[in-house]
Amino acid sequence: MMPGRLIAVVGPSGVGKDSVMSGLAAAQPSMRLVRRTITRAPDLEGEDYEAVTPDAFVAAVRDGAFCLHWDAHGLRYGIPADVPDDLRSGRDCLANLSRGALLQAQAVFPRLIVLNITASPTVLAHRLTGRGRETDAEISARLAQAGKPLPEGLDVVTLANDGALGETVAQALDALQPARV
Repeated sequence: MMPGRLIAVVGPSGVGKDSVMSGLAAAQPSMRLVRRTITRAPDLEGEDYEAVTPDAFVAAVRDGAFCLHWDAHGLRYGIPADVPDDLRSGRDCLANLSRGALLQAQAVFPRLIVLNITASPTVLAHRLTGRGRETDAEISARLAQAGKPLPEGLDVVTLANDGALGETVAQALDALQPARV
């Protein structure tokens, strides 16, 4: 059996990563939508995640709860340790990763593919303002990071999510599903 791929979904805040991932998982129920652990307040809109305190995160790292973990934007993020089991069984897994964690992910996941979601600065600003999670200063800082390049040497599929979500999901399916080699 061919091992599964970790599909690392990346892009700037507000680009619609979680919406695209949900659309992909709905269209391909065999894909696992990975639930991250984050040192973020619980019950914020958008992403389904496991909220933990910084101390609990440190304990989880120590206990081997994650196959991948990193820091970004003042938070800590972890991918559950059971993801490689699903990959070995041939199941593709979708995970929202930070661009800064991609080289580490490439070392952990041999069949890593990066789904890089983009959108225009105007669309990003509108979405960030609309979700109401960040201050104006935080939104400006996130927009300044939006064009940050990806590391070299990765298998990357880049899609714009400026229009209808269904169109972006269909393009992602076409880009990701033609070959399982």
